Amino acid sequence: MRTLAFPLKVILFLLLLGFAALNSDSVTLRYFLGLEWQAPLSLVILIVFAVGLLTGLLACTSRLLRSHRELRDLRRELHKE
Repeated sequence: MRTLAFPLKVILFLLLLGFAALNSDSVTLRYFLGLEWQAPLSLVILIVFAVGLLTGLLACTSRLLRSHRELRDLRRELHKE
């Protein structure tokens, strides 16, 4: 499995690098009150993906913590018996 991991990482990196090179055109994001921001399209896509990922992780955090506490309590109960 380790022998496949590195080549897959290299292939993924090259695909993402090619994507970034093909989408290097500048785009303008317009906000309220006349604010604007210009950046390459690939950077905008990367930032939006990262914000979505963080939002999803934050949304799942409370459920994961609750499950972790429940598992810890069950393990303690199992070791008491």
